[in-house]
Amino acid sequence: MPSLEIRPTTPADLPAITEIYQHAVLYGTATFELIPPDLAEITRRFGALMDGGFPYLVAALEGRVVGYAYAGPYRPRPAYRFTVENSVYLQPSMHRRGIGLQLLQRLIAESETRGYRQMIAVIGDSANAGSIGVHSKCRFQMIGTHPDVGFKFGRWLDTVMMQRALGEGATTLPAGGNH
Repeated sequence: MPSLEIRPTTPADLPAITEIYQHAVLYGTATFELIPPDLAEITRRFGALMDGGFPYLVAALEGRVVGYAYAGPYRPRPAYRFTVENSVYLQPSMHRRGIGLQLLQRLIAESETRGYRQMIAVIGDSANAGSIGVHSKCRFQMIGTHPDVGFKFGRWLDTVMMQRALGEGATTLPAGGNH
């Protein structure tokens, strides 16, 4: 396989990201979105994550974007500020090649350098063995399953919750102390 490059996302990568995510929305159960966002909406979302200082990465083969991963806020309330939720998406032809694993490993490292302490994976569809397996390889622990919380493609879908500590996790207080 040609060498894989994992690097920070640039605005020039957003059309490829839009295309990858569009396929996931239209044909997959990893996301519970029903209507694929257009390039303008993907650009808005990217800008919000960049403005928040979150990591956003692409995987490229021979200069072509074949996957992406980012971490974003887990929840909006301030007490959650040290916890991020991850997302990883690949072109369908790139599944089962280790690219998702490499993206997630780098995303974890990037999140740790930014001082985040926990990473949450909300995996669409409990039958998504590939994503569950990749997260397990990265030392995520199974937290639980929310049964039948989404409805897509004429059937009820679960979400699987997985979590791992980042850096010092909950073993020390973050800078700034009690708040």
